[in-house]
Amino acid sequence: MRHQFIHRPVAIVASKRIPFARAHSAYKYSSNQDMMTKVLSSLVDSVGLKRQKLGEVALGAVIKHSKDWNLARESVLASGLAAETPAFDIQQACGTSLSAAILISAKISAGLIDAGIAGGADSISDLPIVYSDTYRSILMKSARGKNLLQKAKPWLELRPHHFKPRYPSVVEPRTKLSMGESMEKTAKEWHLTRENLDIFALNSHMKAAKAQDNGFFDDLIIEFEGISKDNNIRRDTTMQQLAKLKSAFDLSETGIITAGNSTPLTDGASAILLATEEWALERGLPILSYITHSKIAAVDFINQEGLLMAPAYAVSDMLKEINLSLQDFDFYEIHEAFAAQVLATLKAWESENFCLKKLGRDSPLGTIDHSKINVKGGSVAIGHPFAATGTRILGTLAKLLHQKGSGRGLASICTAGGMGVTAILESS
Repeated sequence: MRHQFIHRPVAIVASKRIPFARAHSAYKYSSNQDMMTKVLSSLVDSVGLKRQKLGEVALGAVIKHSKDWNLARESVLASGLAAETPAFDIQQACGTSLSAAILISAKISAGLIDAGIAGGADSISDLPIVYSDTYRSILMKSARGKNLLQKAKPWLELRPHHFKPRYPSVVEPRTKLSMGESMEKTAKEWHLTRENLDIFALNSHMKAAKAQDNGFFDDLIIEFEGISKDNNIRRDTTMQQLAKLKSAFDLSETGIITAGNSTPLTDGASAILLATEEWALERGLPILSYITHSKIAAVDFINQEGLLMAPAYAVSDMLKEINLSLQDFDFYEIHEAFAAQVLATLKAWESENFCLKKLGRDSPLGTIDHSKINVKGGSVAIGHPFAATGTRILGTLAKLLHQKGSGRGLASICTAGGMGVTAILESS
């Protein structure tokens, strides 16, 4: 007998995160597991899931120590959930927790589980510092030795340079370019200006500061390590201050990407609870919104396309599949890895040439109402703990739709490796 998967609506029921903190500040002594456990335990407490078994939990981190090999499971065991709740790690660069949410949603929709949690954490303050391969080779040779002489002999090869640490980097192995260097190339290709990047960055800070002052984040954020608000937001910044900053990646006169119009290095964690309607209603939990569609794309950033342009393709393909236009949304949450990434993507969607030749469309996707983009601020202001941004965005978007009581929202995240992760949320 042949069985078919069922298709059930998937609800976002709750969202929690710790404040996003500038690297080497409030969380300088906190690990990925510390942050992730705090978020999970708060989420569990807020919806009354103590000692309850969930279908599955998917969590991830981009920058991990070797001890984090079972981050999701260890975080679950410390969260208050039943120990019988399965968990697995996932990593897809900056799209990690959005991809985790897509996977959990797919399992719920298919009838494999009724409820699950997706999330992510990342720390720049707690970097895994490693040493050269030659030093590692000496250690392994010594460990493999069968007697004292064989264990001691490899240490004769030890030299002072072996103690020089190697820090994690964001350089793409295929192009040898950092993400910022790649984005400078894209900014020039799309004829972006420094002024437009700085205006975008300033607006991100102003919107985030206003949302913070109005209490929008209060029920989404739980206090951790003595802070209760995102500490990256620069409410007092000005265009004059942003204009004084030097370019960070292209040091020539043509460089336009600066620390001010880029995402700051950030520590943090976030998670969302996903479930069927029935599961949520049985427990008296609210349905904030539904996650209804998703699409992941990749581009050949080595030979053909900008490193962070994959969301332009993913969104286009997703809209084709469900016969929606780019303007059919009330809110757009577009990850601000760089102000330039968002502006280049918007220009691509407006470009007849790009949409015809690259996206296979008869006409441009068109213009988005900028007042609907990242209305509570974005990653430039709030910060970007790599694996935590996806579920931070979903939590914000779900709340916006719940408050409005109607409508549709688009989430879009660019990632290292030339990928883009996107999703659509609809109001409950």
